[in-house]
Amino acid sequence: MLKKRFNIPISIDFAVLLLRVVPSLFMMGHGWSKLSNVLNGDWSFADPIGVGEPISLVLTIFAELVCSILVIVGFFTRPALVILMVLCTVIIFIIHGADPIGDKEHAALFFAIYAAIFITGPGRMSIDNRLFSR
Repeated sequence: MLKKRFNIPISIDFAVLLLRVVPSLFMMGHGWSKLSNVLNGDWSFADPIGVGEPISLVLTIFAELVCSILVIVGFFTRPALVILMVLCTVIIFIIHGADPIGDKEHAALFFAIYAAIFITGPGRMSIDNRLFSR
């Protein structure tokens, strides 16, 4: 039905939609917990890039919440993905740099998914497609 109504090749575009939505919902959970801590007055956080704990926390919340929402709806998807991939890179190589691979695997999986979406684009089921397609 979806294929007939919108003339969308359902297999590819639905797969890209799932790749955008599901991991981003999980990433939003990480951001939401950090935002909840801030709203409760807890600003303690790591400072992996040397800009100060509050700035690191705000940048992380922005990436995990705002960029994830942008990826879910498919709006400015690639710039949002770049920010999320930078976040994952910091987690992999700085936060968990000396840790075993098991401690890095979540960030590495997020990175791989975000890289795949970056390469394929947000798909037809996105705001970007509506606004910027020819």
